Amino acid sequence: MIGADGVRLQAAGGVLAMTSAALAPQGLLDRTPTVLAMRILASDPELECDLVVSELRESDEPTALELPDTSLAPAWAGVAPPRAGWTAAGEIAASTLATRAQWGIAAVAHQVPTDAGEDAVRAVRGSVWGAPDDDLGGLPLGVAFAAFSFGFISGEEPARVTTSGRWNRVTLTRGHILSRGPAAVGLTAVRATGSAA
Repeated sequence: MIGADGVRLQAAGGVLAMTSAALAPQGLLDRTPTVLAMRILASDPELECDLVVSELRESDEPTALELPDTSLAPAWAGVAPPRAGWTAAGEIAASTLATRAQWGIAAVAHQVPTDAGEDAVRAVRGSVWGAPDDDLGGLPLGVAFAAFSFGFISGEEPARVTTSGRWNRVTLTRGHILSRGPAAVGLTAVRATGSAA
């Protein structure tokens, strides 16, 4: 379920970043990519926080929200995309994101067996949403799913793509989609050890 593991609120210096996981692996062998949705808002300059909450409620103050008494600690919240060092890597039409998201939703629905358990559903979702997509410049299909599901797609704007290390960011007017990948698989190259003779 989209954003079922809460929303991370990070505020400092008059800026509030709200982040939620569209997709995240549930264990070491889970191939689901990490795909996060983020919105950046202006906030009270005195507000400083970093916590994950299950919900935000209206308060008596029209410009304030009420936080729950307890916070959450989902694994995805420990994964931090870089704040700087992003390099331009092209553009994707918003209509392409919407089309690919709808295709993926249909593919998941078609592949999930009747009366499938949670593990089977997670495996199908991971295989569909984690696949690199040519129409998205090799980004995982889950990027389109996140942009569509969080309501970031509106109109015919071009989405800017930037990269920083293993991270990719797709920026639309309504927010950012951050994905990490591809996952490292296999063995690393053999390195010489010990003292040189």
